[in-house]
Amino acid sequence: MTAGETHQAIEATFRIERARLIAGLARLVRNIDRAEELAQDALVIALAEWPRTGVPANPGAWLMTTAKRRAIDAIRRDKIRARKHEEIARDLDGAFDGAAEAIEASINHDLGDELLGLIFTACHPVLSADARAALTLRVIGGLATDEIARAFLSSEATIAQRIVRAKKTIGKAGLGFETPRGAERAARLPSVLEVIYLIFNEGYAATAGDDPVRPSLCREAQRLGRILAGLMPADAEVLGLLALMEIQASRLPARIGQDGALVPLTEQSRARWDQLLIRRGLDALARAEALGGDGPYALQAALAACHARARRAADTDWARIAALYDRLRAVMPSPVVELNRAIAHSMAFGPAAGLRLVDEIADAAALRNYAPLPAARGDFLFRAGRLAEARAEFEAAAKLTRNAGEKAFLIARANACG
Repeated sequence: MTAGETHQAIEATFRIERARLIAGLARLVRNIDRAEELAQDALVIALAEWPRTGVPANPGAWLMTTAKRRAIDAIRRDKIRARKHEEIARDLDGAFDGAAEAIEASINHDLGDELLGLIFTACHPVLSADARAALTLRVIGGLATDEIARAFLSSEATIAQRIVRAKKTIGKAGLGFETPRGAERAARLPSVLEVIYLIFNEGYAATAGDDPVRPSLCREAQRLGRILAGLMPADAEVLGLLALMEIQASRLPARIGQDGALVPLTEQSRARWDQLLIRRGLDALARAEALGGDGPYALQAALAACHARARRAADTDWARIAALYDRLRAVMPSPVVELNRAIAHSMAFGPAAGLRLVDEIADAAALRNYAPLPAARGDFLFRAGRLAEARAEFEAAAKLTRNAGEKAFLIARANACG
């Protein structure tokens, strides 16, 4: 292997192993910044040694061993600096011996639990949703600060400050990096799933900027979902979220037309849907349902599957979709779910049914400046033949959206009303 090939192998290994390295190290040193430094140190040592000795048989384990031994060396140096007199030194020796033995014993342990612990820490509810998303993309996804800034249409300085504050908050709160158990895990899991789906949704339907979608964010969220599903293969909601993202992501190639405008689901070319992602999503959904999954993500995945299984838009089982939304409304009541339920009922039972349901939630505070509400009402009115009213609704929706692509789509729909 040439030096260039060795360097490529090292960089590829580090990209793959980075999150696991940081997870294992953070659990030892209780500091994300220090864990990142130790992981980077291991990479530097590999860049120096592997071209000379060759790539080891288990490069991930080599990097972890190297990084953890550097952590042990740091503990030794800290112990020596802290020694003030003989009695304290004896106490420190006893404390260090136990810590060092624990570190040495953990070097070859399975890292799944450590990585899961880091995910739960990065997504802790003590952090704001924006901070959780940024920190998760940084420490688990391995994205650089400027990449996260571009993804969320923010400045690099803002994202950097957000990540720094998140790390400080974790430190001040004294959070451990262990995976919560039992009732605590159940209580914390929704926060983890919320962060991953927030990242996905920002890619699937960008809230601002010129591009209606940002596929790179969807891919990162899918990758995080696959990691989580690999670590928690018996959790129906984890599998439900993964299924939902895989199926929704399958539509991305058909979601934008040649003119750059959004293409409604019912008008998309299903030949352009990614069949591999659909198969992955349906498989994850089947596993979720086998576990008795009837939570919010499993139900939303079942909704997405109705579209994925229909070979033509006309074949869509809207009655089943409406029934699924009735169930989703019971387990995840929210104005947005009510709006989507109104859309489903309009497709299953006619625009009048949709108008009746949407009028019931028109005054909801959460929907006051929510562009999809007048957009949906405009669609119902358009299909009911009430074109002048439909035009006014589409124009109102266009004024509310902050996304240039969505605005163009809504203006086009308003113009189509004549």
